[in-house]
Amino acid sequence: MPEVTLVEAVNMALAKAMESDDTVMVMGEDVGINGGVFRATDGLLGRFGARRVRDTPLSEALIAGMSIGLAAQGMRPVAEIQFMGFIHPIIDQVVNHASRLRYRTRGRLTCPMVLRCPFGGGIHAPEHHSESTEAMFAHIPGLRVVIPSSPSRAYGLLLAAIADPDPVVFLEPKRIYRAKRELVEDDGKPIPLDCSFVLRRGEDLTLITWGAMVAETIEASEILAADGVTCDVIDVGILNPLGPNAILDSVSKTGRCVIVHEAPLTGGYGGEIAAQLAEHAMMSLLAPVIRVTGFDSVMPLPKLERHYMPTANRIVSAARKTLAYS
Repeated sequence: MPEVTLVEAVNMALAKAMESDDTVMVMGEDVGINGGVFRATDGLLGRFGARRVRDTPLSEALIAGMSIGLAAQGMRPVAEIQFMGFIHPIIDQVVNHASRLRYRTRGRLTCPMVLRCPFGGGIHAPEHHSESTEAMFAHIPGLRVVIPSSPSRAYGLLLAAIADPDPVVFLEPKRIYRAKRELVEDDGKPIPLDCSFVLRRGEDLTLITWGAMVAETIEASEILAADGVTCDVIDVGILNPLGPNAILDSVSKTGRCVIVHEAPLTGGYGGEIAAQLAEHAMMSLLAPVIRVTGFDSVMPLPKLERHYMPTANRIVSAARKTLAYS
């Protein structure tokens, strides 16, 4: 059982899926000869050949459109968009075609494609490389939105995404691509795309997050634990469809909730979770739900990046604020 990073787990899952099913193929800018900008597809060209690992022109709309056509005709393409900031040219293809193909054809055709995309800040990238616009895709009926936060979850969730009969937007938090290693068995077992992950158990407060922010949220829970405050920490690995049971069960127990995400506050997916808590867990809440997020601005250039992204101290401050309500 190898000890791998998140990006290596992505590579393992791609290789396992391609080994198991010859309809699975990989495509995108620099995914073949160069092995991807972050080396997520390293070695796949030599192992599976140019027919199944295709370097494409620098055209995101073309990558998405070709993937939809291939998926509709029996292939299972896994397409890479190099950075989240480059994803906007695919909106027409994904929203108007991929997400609607099953509906439009009354089930005659499906669209089993995966769009992989590194997202989020923290690597000192220039403009258009550090966006977190996951809420935009979670709003689209017919699309699954999946965000792994550890090597083991990246492996299992990507296998499930590739096997899914409908389109999946698979967002990889690039800041933690190589942040830690974890034992991951290359057993081909998928993780169901209908759950959240409870990473810590506590009684006083629920902390909800996803992606790279899991690290800061766990750090905050440890700071609070030193003060005698125990927290449930929930990783929402699948934003759409949201599996609310773990969240509702936790908040029904603790009565208090802080939601953490890197994306801007306004229109962020944390607002959807807060609305569901207001609708289904109002009588359990002992304090208002608080969100700790990025700011309503463009992700700044590297010198200001750390000021933009939520920190453990900001999460702890919000937690203490919600705990102060009697």
